[in-house]
Amino acid sequence: TMSPRYLQSNSSSHTRPFSAIAELLDNAVDPDVSARTVFIDVEEVKNKSCLTFTDDGCGMTPHKLHRMLSFGFTDKVIKKSQCPIGVFGNGFKSGSMRLGKDALVFTKNGGTLTVGLLSQTYLECVQAQAVIVPIVPFNQQNKKMIITEDSLPSLEAILNYSIFNSENDLLSQFDAIPGKKGTRVLIWNIRRNKDGKSELDFDTDQYDILVSDFGTEEKETGGVTCELPETEYSLRAFCGILYMKPRMKIFLRQKKVTTQMIAKSLAHVGYDLYKPTFTNKQVKITFGFSCKNNNQFGMMMYHNNRLIKSFEKVGCQVK
Repeated sequence: TMSPRYLQSNSSSHTRPFSAIAELLDNAVDPDVSARTVFIDVEEVKNKSCLTFTDDGCGMTPHKLHRMLSFGFTDKVIKKSQCPIGVFGNGFKSGSMRLGKDALVFTKNGGTLTVGLLSQTYLECVQAQAVIVPIVPFNQQNKKMIITEDSLPSLEAILNYSIFNSENDLLSQFDAIPGKKGTRVLIWNIRRNKDGKSELDFDTDQYDILVSDFGTEEKETGGVTCELPETEYSLRAFCGILYMKPRMKIFLRQKKVTTQMIAKSLAHVGYDLYKPTFTNKQVKITFGFSCKNNNQFGMMMYHNNRLIKSFEKVGCQVK
């Protein structure tokens, strides 16, 4: 068992909120879920701003949800040439807890509706010594709770310590998942900066989510103040380049994200192969000039189709 304090320290593997959001999107795009569409939204529930992620993937059984919310498990397997991005079974926990203190997951797989709670507030309130994850399954046909040894106390915990205090409110969240299968994640008590302001800015742009303190972080490079790339502070821009070859549509606040393949947007393109010493795999590198912004440059590194480092200055770019 893990100490509840671990949830906080584990979440610090993400220095920036967008990398935490990327973990939640990876879960949807991975081959075992294969969502075609994911919706990211901001919703008010009981006067709290919630960040929501809703996908049309295949959903999870109660057992699978339990593994996703518990530590050190992963069931991910490689399907037809498509590698899962996450392999350690930790992306959801580190990502969700980096964004907010509390998360609910609603999932349906055609037979069962299951809800699970991963909540630092709950663990603090009950002074838990270990990370307890309340999970409740319902029959998808008649919406009746499936009785297991844990389901009643789990339901009680969720209704007492989450933002939904009635079974009907809880069940209504499954209707927000389009179709018979899919998963919906709600995160609330969004992390605040040292000044007490929410780290994510939901108000400036109704079709975007911005990092609220990005203005203070203009990077000095060689005495020239370099404008921060939009992908650093705009979630819409970040989602646009997150996957090298996008396999799913992302809707951010009800508006589709236009994905751009960075390699296709370059002028004077050249290619090279890099052979790292620690592996016999070759890495293909594409070089080119950005047509859009000549003051934004650097290496964009993708691993398993997913952006892991952006605008990393190397070689002569450092000067």
